[in-house]
Amino acid sequence: MFQESSSPGATIKSERELKAMRSAGKVVARMHEALRKATRPGITTGELDRVARVVLKENGAQPSFLNYEPIPGITPYPGVICTSLNEEIVHGIPGKRVIQDGDLVKLDVGAVVDGFHGDAAVTLIAGEGTETTKTLVDVTRRSLEIGIAAAQPGNRIGDIGAAIEDYVLPLGFELVREYTGHGIGRRLHEPPQVPNFRQGGRGIVLKPGMTIAIEPMVNVGGWDTRVLDDQWTVVTDDGALSAHFEHTIAITESGPEILTTLGS
Repeated sequence: MFQESSSPGATIKSERELKAMRSAGKVVARMHEALRKATRPGITTGELDRVARVVLKENGAQPSFLNYEPIPGITPYPGVICTSLNEEIVHGIPGKRVIQDGDLVKLDVGAVVDGFHGDAAVTLIAGEGTETTKTLVDVTRRSLEIGIAAAQPGNRIGDIGAAIEDYVLPLGFELVREYTGHGIGRRLHEPPQVPNFRQGGRGIVLKPGMTIAIEPMVNVGGWDTRVLDDQWTVVTDDGALSAHFEHTIAITESGPEILTTLGS
């Protein structure tokens, strides 16, 4: 999600802290469940934001993104969720834009419970998609699964991006390099950064109790990006389509545990 810290360290969470993060993750999963049901041609991105607000209120949680200000001087983020369409990669601001049939809809969602954050993203196709959009979504979803599988205790942070790149690039797609995954816990963004591209054998060693958000962003075209005048919305520089998936996970002795799911 939003970029902030580049410090190499990472905090180890206690079991009590992990319990809070599991609770936050369940709220995120419930938000996504409601948003999947609501996403369709004809609805506005602002209406989707209101759907998410209702779920937060019902679960007694706070939004992670609302009024977020990663860098002094940037307008605080005005939405509860990020709604990025088509060539928009991340950080799209919900508003009056009407979703059209075939649009790629990226929904990035965050929630805070007992002072700890959960953060996850999905890409949906509104109505009927093309073969290109369907393949892009499938590849991006699978790249997240592959990245999570590489998040084993004893591996390094760079092994995650290496596994993702080794899967995505041979299929003819490109990975965004200017935005990465991140540590997460009491703060939405904690060290370390989690690149989605090859840095195999580099970065800190993954240890039980670490919590990170893995979020590959996959483009049909090149990997270059630019930010729109709203100071938030990141788009592909060449106007090509992009997809985005994300989960918050915990490193455990037995492997990665997905926290942003109803099953955790």
